[in-house]
Amino acid sequence: MGRRIDDSSADRHLTKIRGIYYYRRRVPGTIGTLDSRSPIIKQSLQTTDLVVARSKRDLLEKADGELWASLIMGGDKDEARAKYDAAVKRVEALGFTFHTAREIASEPLDKILKRIETILAPSAPVMQAAAILGTVDAPKVTINQAFKIYRSQIAADQLRDKSEAQRRKWVQQKQSAVNYFVELNEDKHIDEITRADALRVYNFWLKRIAPDKGEATHTATAGNRILSDLKILYGRYFTHIGDKNRENPFADLGFIEKKRSRPPFSASWIKDSILKKGALAGLNDEARGVVLAMIETGARPSEICNLLPEHIHANEKLPYIEVTAIEDGEGKREIKTESSKRIIPLVGIAVEVFKKHSGGFPRYRHKETHMSNTLNKFFKNNGLFPTDKHKIYSFRHAFEDRMKEAGLDAELRRSLMGHTIDRPNYGEGGSLEWRHTELQKIALPFDASIV
Repeated sequence: MGRRIDDSSADRHLTKIRGIYYYRRRVPGTIGTLDSRSPIIKQSLQTTDLVVARSKRDLLEKADGELWASLIMGGDKDEARAKYDAAVKRVEALGFTFHTAREIASEPLDKILKRIETILAPSAPVMQAAAILGTVDAPKVTINQAFKIYRSQIAADQLRDKSEAQRRKWVQQKQSAVNYFVELNEDKHIDEITRADALRVYNFWLKRIAPDKGEATHTATAGNRILSDLKILYGRYFTHIGDKNRENPFADLGFIEKKRSRPPFSASWIKDSILKKGALAGLNDEARGVVLAMIETGARPSEICNLLPEHIHANEKLPYIEVTAIEDGEGKREIKTESSKRIIPLVGIAVEVFKKHSGGFPRYRHKETHMSNTLNKFFKNNGLFPTDKHKIYSFRHAFEDRMKEAGLDAELRRSLMGHTIDRPNYGEGGSLEWRHTELQKIALPFDASIV
């Protein structure tokens, strides 16, 4: 007699019979006539190990959920996709990797025999046998459908820690690449995409980056982003379905990028033009606060406008802010790199800014693009950029130059900028007191009334 394990527990759908674990699950009554295994699914997991049984149960449980969803919907494409995914997961749960019939034919003989032995078992259902022998056809998937799979399954872990705004930007950028491809080639099945299709996208961008006549309308960076996104989508999709070595039609296509560096503001320009009383009066309080904070922290605009109250310590003896990823809640967002996590001492006008804005800048939280556009427009309209090549980001470059000119330690500079230090990290980068003292060397004089 088997021992049934509580469905609500971590061991749901598991039954132990004579030491062997079984996957036992009731087919929902609403689809009982659609699933030949109804009313009860009972399948040996061929293991006495509870940990292994749980892992196999998880795969089968997920596969059944997808299959049942397909049966309820009744749509041919959705059903095919769910049936295929369910087959893959079922086979993996039994210790096999899913392959097509052609791929199975090239497997070692012992693996082929193992598949045959499994389906010869009297209890082996037809669906399981078809999956094991590779006769469940992979449905045709267009590049748009492949992107949906990429977004929801393949790259899901990349999106996990992003804020809603970051996820939206990520999706829009990748979808844009797919849209360009479709506009130039149609929404082709991804396995039918050729080098000629990829070259059509390349040549479209070539005419805009390096036209035969007239000025370029786009940068090499823009074209490379599109080609790179398509190459990654194609490569990761086929790796995901077990065709890792498939030739990528987007490989080795790209444009040479000229390194462009935004010029920094000079210290004298900051003092005489930007910190001048009334210069920033036309900005709202929060936008003005972001500008003034950038001057003495060198932080990225997105880092400043997404600070939460718990990351601001302006009233400490040694005031500072924390730039860090936010893993939970409404403020959830990831940061650019691991090295971007850092503590920045507050000096000069930044202390007054964060005392006033101890709750951060909620008006621009998750709206860094809107904030940057607002500041760039204001600076341009009010003559606060020394040249047309200067941007708001130039404050960050100015901060780095000012540290160099003051003789601050190279590693301290990289740490405060959030750049990677090219050696093993054995300490915390010096005490807060030391970093605060060093940063005081570059603090600019200011009138507190402008905050």
